[in-house]
Amino acid sequence: SSDLKYKNIKFRCALGKGSIKQKEEEGDFVTPKGKFKLLKVYYRSDRIKKINSPLKKIKIKKNMGWCNDVSSKYYNKQIKINKKINHEKLYRKDNVYDIIVVLDYNLKPIIKGKGSAIFLHVAKKKYNKTLGCIALEKNELLYLLSKIKKNTQIKIG
Repeated sequence: SSDLKYKNIKFRCALGKGSIKQKEEEGDFVTPKGKFKLLKVYYRSDRIKKINSPLKKIKIKKNMGWCNDVSSKYYNKQIKINKKINHEKLYRKDNVYDIIVVLDYNLKPIIKGKGSAIFLHVAKKKYNKTLGCIALEKNELLYLLSKIKKNTQIKIG
């Protein structure tokens, strides 16, 4: 695992299996190097009662997904789940996506195949490596969300 720092506080975190570098393509397991804004927070309202944060908050519904289909016009966007479009489910049995903070990676403009869904989300108990996201312990992620400003950026690498 690695560390995420906010002001003078360190948080243990998990990163992508492909380490930190310039992201090359969808599915390369790389956590992208760079500076990114924290855009909005998706959360499971059945598991998280209150999120104190200046970011826009969106409750995760069972039909929500994030498109990782490079052939789709919805690539790297939140979608209503559709069997014809490859996606990642946001409503999961495990608690990894109880809180999802969307980073502004590959959004303006969206470049197909450059990588989708770079999130700050909840870490697994053993801080297993991610598919490219940054994962923190749930209470630490909630704490971080309560401290940041609307324009806070995350610097990776």
